[in-house]
Amino acid sequence: MRHQPSEPEQPLPLEGVTVVAVEQAVSAPFATRQLADLGARVIKVERPDGGDFARGYDTAAQGLASHFVWCNRGKESLAVDLKDPRGLALVRRLTADADVFVQNLAQGAAARLGLDAASLCARHPRLVAVDISGYGPEGPYAHKRAYDMLVQCEAGLVSVTGTEDQPVKAGIPAADVAAAMYAFSGVLAALLRRGVTGRGGPVEISMLESLAEWMGHPLHYGMHGGEPPARTGLAHAVIAPYDAYATADGGQVLLSVQNDREWRRLAEQVLDRPELADDPAFAVNTARTARRAKTDAAVGEALARLTTREALDRLEAAGIACARLNSVLDVAAHPQLAARDRWRPVDTPAGPLRALLPPITLPGGAQPRMGAVPALGEHTDALLTSLGVTDEESAELRRAGVVA
Repeated sequence: MRHQPSEPEQPLPLEGVTVVAVEQAVSAPFATRQLADLGARVIKVERPDGGDFARGYDTAAQGLASHFVWCNRGKESLAVDLKDPRGLALVRRLTADADVFVQNLAQGAAARLGLDAASLCARHPRLVAVDISGYGPEGPYAHKRAYDMLVQCEAGLVSVTGTEDQPVKAGIPAADVAAAMYAFSGVLAALLRRGVTGRGGPVEISMLESLAEWMGHPLHYGMHGGEPPARTGLAHAVIAPYDAYATADGGQVLLSVQNDREWRRLAEQVLDRPELADDPAFAVNTARTARRAKTDAAVGEALARLTTREALDRLEAAGIACARLNSVLDVAAHPQLAARDRWRPVDTPAGPLRALLPPITLPGGAQPRMGAVPALGEHTDALLTSLGVTDEESAELRRAGVVA
């Protein structure tokens, strides 16, 4: 059943805010999609010859690229060649009237075009301008290519992800997403400051610094403990039992015992081995972690006699945190997401596609603006007209390949 707001619907918080984004791949597009969902008008500047290269990553979403569909709903697409002075002039005119500008071009490219945050804010003091880069504008890594997997490695995420024998990257673009969310929150903070001071200003985001911040626990554990945490697969480096365990029907159940009181309940009510609750070899977490193999064996033997449903029911009844090891398709059919009515259709050039509501639920019944995913250059004509470009001038720009 669709959730019915209890109050009259309120305007979205970013209505009236215009964002111009010279963006590609994931980090900047995902950041600006958050702004679009909250009501901002987002004008996405793309190359005429193919557009944002994420459009070509795959064809899994009914012929469209899954990354692009995820990161680009609710935007207007302007296809323009920034290397042509006429195309660059058009984007500069759009930016002059914008509230926010976001770019994640290769290091130095925006500065060569005069579209870096510092240059734009010097010309337009009320503008909030965001530079997203791999490693920041200075330092020995400033000009290194920075793709998500590479930054995951540089930030140490891969070193703590995987099994004892094999490090692996995260299955999502963690570095891109981290940078995107700090860019999103940075824009909101800068807009709040502008409301007080009347001035915008540059915002700088680095993928490395964003993901290094997310490395907080292993980083502090290693820096201050003298040794980094070991890779433990689905297990936790310093808590036991905390892992996935096979069940009788071929499923896997994850559980996490956070304290010794929970261990007692697990031993008595799930494992049917109450003697383990007071056994010095298992009674406290440090002992269980030191004897992880024996701890896991005790849990594994008990759960292997139960079906997945039986195991989950027994763990829930004992107050033990637990979960099913879901596939991606399981998540798409997750009963909690369905019960919370979290799916909406989003229009795309390939027809409507399912998409999750953004996780920010706003007060007053305000519903996020989950607009259409644009075709390349879909809004070029309308945007040129809004800038006062005549039909004849527009036709000439098209003939010259400046716009598409």
